[in-house]
Amino acid sequence: MSVTFSIIGGAGFRAQYYLRIARSLPDRFRIGGLVVRDRAKGKAMEAAWGVQTYRSLEELLRNEDPDFVVVSVSGQASLDYLYRLASLGLPALTETPPASGLEELEQLHKELTRHGAWIQVAEQYPYHPVQEARLSLIRSGRLGRITETTVSVSHLYHGAGLIRKMLGIGFEETTIRGMRFASSWVGGPTRSGPPAEDKLIPLQRDLAWLDFGDRLGIYDFTKDQHRSWTRSNHLSVRGERGEIFDNRVLIQQDNLVPLQMELRRINKGEQENAEGYYLQGIICGEQWVYDNPFTPARLYDDEIAIATCLDQMASYSAGGPGFYGLEQASQDAYLGLMIDKAIQTGETVRTERMCWAEDR
Repeated sequence: MSVTFSIIGGAGFRAQYYLRIARSLPDRFRIGGLVVRDRAKGKAMEAAWGVQTYRSLEELLRNEDPDFVVVSVSGQASLDYLYRLASLGLPALTETPPASGLEELEQLHKELTRHGAWIQVAEQYPYHPVQEARLSLIRSGRLGRITETTVSVSHLYHGAGLIRKMLGIGFEETTIRGMRFASSWVGGPTRSGPPAEDKLIPLQRDLAWLDFGDRLGIYDFTKDQHRSWTRSNHLSVRGERGEIFDNRVLIQQDNLVPLQMELRRINKGEQENAEGYYLQGIICGEQWVYDNPFTPARLYDDEIAIATCLDQMASYSAGGPGFYGLEQASQDAYLGLMIDKAIQTGETVRTERMCWAEDR
């Protein structure tokens, strides 16, 4: 049985992820209209995607009955829609970060979360297949107690979210030191597409150390590295009994036998396999550590991760548990702000327990 959701900001870059996912998984998701304020853009979306568009939220709700609404606009517009949807009692799935500054984050908590607003945040990075596989290994206990992680995957609040997830951190305070290293590199792909010419451009590599006392998170990011042809993403996790270093897994068992394994992606449709082309899952040694729940749809990893957010939002809107609420998203956004402050100032920054943490 499929769930119906509407999208506010349906002509944007991010919104089209949801459209592709719904088209690939019609048995799970149905689009219940898009709010596109510009009429010409709305008509273009209708022609391209076969969906209905509306010029306002009020017009959409007169014609559609969504189980929840995806808010895919930025800045003040996002906040305005969250308040309007909360007043209507409609569950909302919003993009990260949920607000741009500390004052707005505190306002959201005091005026929405504390009053029972149904809001979750579409932070997809922990649901990427490889991150799910790493978290599965962590939960298995085979690495022992986790003490360190290095995250070089995405910027600020995304990176902070992965650090907290890998270390099992909640709202604990931390001391942050940061630095920026400047050099040059060849310009590669950006959100706008591949490079038009081969040339050197300035590079800024941002590094920060988050000391939680008994656990250490290392943040390492260069703008556009996650799209680069010449820089790799990296994530490592260290525990008492072993480590994950990208796709390599090293464990010392209690019988003193060392294990050297890999996280291996298993795809259908390769060589003589005729089952279609899609990710089946990820295996480590003799065990599956990730099973793709959306087979046989042909989705790439970011779409699989966002589809997981949608799947969990469907459960949440039907009365199930939350999966990444405003308090979690606010904590990661706050850590992102503090990481940036430490990098910009060169000073050691000490975080505080914020209002959204006091209620936990």
